[in-house]
Amino acid sequence: MDEPILVTGGTGTLGRFVVARLLDAGRTVRVLSRHVPPSDTAPDTRQWAVGDLEAGTGVAEALRGAGTVVHCATASNGKKDVAAMAKLLAAAKEAGTRHLVYISIVGCDQVPFSYFKGKEASERLLEESGVPYTILRATQFHDFVRAIFDGTSKLPLMLAPGFRYQTISAAEVAGRLAELAVGAPAGRVADMGGPQVREATEMARVYLRAQGRSKKVVALRLPGKTFRAFRDGGHLTASHAVGKGTFEDYLAEKATAAR
Repeated sequence: MDEPILVTGGTGTLGRFVVARLLDAGRTVRVLSRHVPPSDTAPDTRQWAVGDLEAGTGVAEALRGAGTVVHCATASNGKKDVAAMAKLLAAAKEAGTRHLVYISIVGCDQVPFSYFKGKEASERLLEESGVPYTILRATQFHDFVRAIFDGTSKLPLMLAPGFRYQTISAAEVAGRLAELAVGAPAGRVADMGGPQVREATEMARVYLRAQGRSKKVVALRLPGKTFRAFRDGGHLTASHAVGKGTFEDYLAEKATAAR
């Protein structure tokens, strides 16, 4: 059996795709999770390691024998992200990890939003740790914007952020992470952006049409440096629009899966 690749956050939006891509490539995969969920494959060929990055429990055991780590686990709180990275790196140095692949976010050094700043700070910790690494920054996932619209579409008027998005398929980003994980440490690699830069209000109308609904869409504009940075496109990477699947494609796939 080949050396396992450890995936943190391996049951999440991105991590589950990373696990699937690595398994498809014939690699042995170990998933760090707070608990082992019921198997959704037959047979389930993943290894499981029970642990908690925030608490630091079970991490050393999860790293044992795994020379490569794909760090997909994340928290909505930037400070928690940084604390988790610090604990992971301490254990990785002790274990002699040879390659840590980290998924970050486009614009984390441009947009003063707490989640983004947590990603930037985590990048710095990794860069200064001495652990060989690869960092991939990607734009927001289609899933993220759909989740926003799921909430705001319940209002009499549908609110959408007054700026643009460049959403990308989580599965496509996972494919790139899997490629990076089986390669040599490469430092920070080229950003990965979705195929289209679009106004959030336009995407909200696409979301409504996909559900057969009609409602007035209103752009929400807020004061402050963070909103200004989003409005100025600090989270976009039009020069790296390498994604293929559009927001419409994603919504269609979701609708098909629900039927």
